[in-house]
Amino acid sequence: MSLSQPLPERLRPSELALFVGQSHLAERLTTLLEGPRLPSLLLFGPPGCGKSTLALLLARARGGNVLRLSAPEAGLQQLRRQLTGVDILVLDELHRFSKAQQDFFLPLLESGDLTMIATTTENPSFSVTRQLLSRLHVLRLRQLGRPELLELGKRGAAALSVTLNDEILDFLRHFHHVIFCKQALYRALFQALIEYASSLPEEKRNLPHVKATLPEIMARHDKDGDSHYEYASALIKSIRGSDPDAALYYLACLLEGGEDPRFICRRLILSASEDVGLADPQALPLAVACQQAVEFVGMPEGYIPLAETVVYLALARKSNSTYAAYANAAREVKVNGPQSVPLHLRNASTQLQREWGYGKDYKYPHNFPQAWVEQDYLPPSVRNRVFYQPKEYGEEPRLASWSKRLKRTKPENR
Repeated sequence: MSLSQPLPERLRPSELALFVGQSHLAERLTTLLEGPRLPSLLLFGPPGCGKSTLALLLARARGGNVLRLSAPEAGLQQLRRQLTGVDILVLDELHRFSKAQQDFFLPLLESGDLTMIATTTENPSFSVTRQLLSRLHVLRLRQLGRPELLELGKRGAAALSVTLNDEILDFLRHFHHVIFCKQALYRALFQALIEYASSLPEEKRNLPHVKATLPEIMARHDKDGDSHYEYASALIKSIRGSDPDAALYYLACLLEGGEDPRFICRRLILSASEDVGLADPQALPLAVACQQAVEFVGMPEGYIPLAETVVYLALARKSNSTYAAYANAAREVKVNGPQSVPLHLRNASTQLQREWGYGKDYKYPHNFPQAWVEQDYLPPSVRNRVFYQPKEYGEEPRLASWSKRLKRTKPENR
């Protein structure tokens, strides 16, 4: 193996026994390889978990003429030429092919002329056609954990003929989670950190010096630490404060820091209800639509609907009236307990309940002009309590105007 090769290539295992990670698939992989014929496979998992490496190992373990291609670089005409005499095709990034391009493989897989081992980071339910998916065995790979990364670190240091103690390796493992990078560099980044630490003079190959010399720009938020919540808090407070630029900045900090977009979507849905509320009733449907869009298109393109939603929420008029109203109602229930429902509001589903007066004298609003009639709904002990106080801006005054007009018509207000 050439020493001029990048460390990730030098560490790429030559046999399946040396592969690091995905122990949950070990038994299934063994069964597949021991079978009379290797079926076509789709390896689905996050960036850097070893999909391409595993695909190559499986293909080589089975034997035959193996061709490896990347979907973004392979057109159909090129494929037709190159597949002649190929037994196993290892195809990276299958999701980058259009549905028409994916259909190209159907007759080849059905006839048994070709075995395909494809990889994807996108949910196959959305990124692969139903017809092609039915002809593939899907194996879901997991992100590498601490033990796997430490093992890779030890192998990397050994390949560079240096020794890094567990303290340094563990720090680099943790640190690689918290630097600005594309997720596709997940494992390669860790190996780059190993190369960096290994390049230091032996006397400086210690934890304090490694910490001190890592580039300052590499420090970023830790998804498991305090800054995870600090950036999320700053995002929501910037939206609440109607500052779209600050909100976009903190959104970028979260996403580029590897934050789970689903966590951000949940925070935006809550912000749409708590901070925008009835001042702009379209905010909540937009936030929910954003969550659905992110789930559908995945990352990295998911940042587009996220950015749109963040800017919209920041620009929208704000009202926390419903948030405060519920807090007032909840406080009343906690202090004085839930009061009995007035008899006229109770549903009389049996003859006995009717005899008890359930539903008696209830007035059905739709039987009256403008679908409204004077009637008490709160229990007598809290009849005069007001929990909801509408704000006077945005859409809320229009929504609340009908209720205010009704209150002015009540007998006690005449």
